[in-house]
Amino acid sequence: MAYQETKNISYGSRVSKSFKDIGTGILLLVAGTVLLWWNEGRAVKTTKMLNEAEGVTVHVEDISQVDPALDGQLIHATAFTQTTDSLRDGAFGIGAVAVKLEREVQYYQWVENKETETRDKIGGGQEEITTYTYQKEWVGSPVNSQEFKDPAYQSSNFIVMKLEDKNFVAENVTFGAYRLPQNLIYSITGDIPVELNFSEEQIRQWEKNVKPTFERMAKAETDSMAQPTEDGYVHVNGNVLYFGKNPNLPQVGDMSVTFTKVLPGEASVIAKVSGSRLQDYVAKNGKNFSVLRMGEASMEEMYHSEHTTNTSMTWILRIAGLFLVIIGLKGIFGILTTLLKVLPFLANIVELGVGLVCSVLGLVWSLLVIALAWLFYRPVIAGVLLVVIIALVVFLVRKGKNEKHTEETVV
Repeated sequence: MAYQETKNISYGSRVSKSFKDIGTGILLLVAGTVLLWWNEGRAVKTTKMLNEAEGVTVHVEDISQVDPALDGQLIHATAFTQTTDSLRDGAFGIGAVAVKLEREVQYYQWVENKETETRDKIGGGQEEITTYTYQKEWVGSPVNSQEFKDPAYQSSNFIVMKLEDKNFVAENVTFGAYRLPQNLIYSITGDIPVELNFSEEQIRQWEKNVKPTFERMAKAETDSMAQPTEDGYVHVNGNVLYFGKNPNLPQVGDMSVTFTKVLPGEASVIAKVSGSRLQDYVAKNGKNFSVLRMGEASMEEMYHSEHTTNTSMTWILRIAGLFLVIIGLKGIFGILTTLLKVLPFLANIVELGVGLVCSVLGLVWSLLVIALAWLFYRPVIAGVLLVVIIALVVFLVRKGKNEKHTEETVV
């Protein structure tokens, strides 16, 4: 059953908060403006770096042996990655010769969700009704039920042990005859399950550790609980270690630990050769570049993908900057709506108008910032666009005058 809290906010408190929101709005406006400006510079520098790198990249067919002639060059090649590093998760005694060994932990917990509804009152006050609902979910970290609003759900969560996700990454990975840098090792993907083979002694020890907690919490439960399977409270299935009565019917407090690994495989790399190592290429504008893609990919495909990624990121950040600017303007001018809340129907009309004006102003301001950034970072392109815009404006003005003159002549 849902739990509700009702809070009455006075007109004075709302006005006071609106004044504080002005400061927050200014900060968001500045943050959005800075983001828009920085993003244009980032996009231009990245494009120049990619174009520069593409112009000097050399395709190498075979890198099975270190070639001194390639030293200092930016190369593209496709080969198999290899490693002899043995990775080990000491908490569970699991090891594998792999590029990565990953542990993912999930807890079955009560989760609190809230939904707030506000109602304006005559006189400027506001009634705020918050509804809290609760449901069981698998989550990545324990949920502190002591902070739940509904007393009936407080202290409803528990865990048998506290663990975090953990990634173990090999330090020595080769690509053909060359050693990969750490940033490219992290780019190697392709998770596969780790087959778990725990000893009976280890499982008995875990059973001994978690059983008292599960039994203690079972006695405190009033609803029907899943009956433990014959295997008790510790279950192993493929690459999943499960703590709980029944993996097919999870209960609050259950925990699953999933183990995966990434094995070496075929990859395509663009990087600079430095002796027997590969490293980042440093462009003239100071930006670093190296990239690894799984499987076979041509140099053209890889650079096209990087340009596409840069374009996508540019538009994502532009939209983010626009939203920050609009939200900032609404925070600044929101005081106008709040002052009129003594008459809610009038305030609602003004609020729509303020929202529309802030959206238009935010769009205009964002376009202006982007245009100025283009003038700064792309003066040639911006100059051409400016000439085109001026010519278009002059054409439209002259066309308007000619049409007006024609109408006057006819009359």
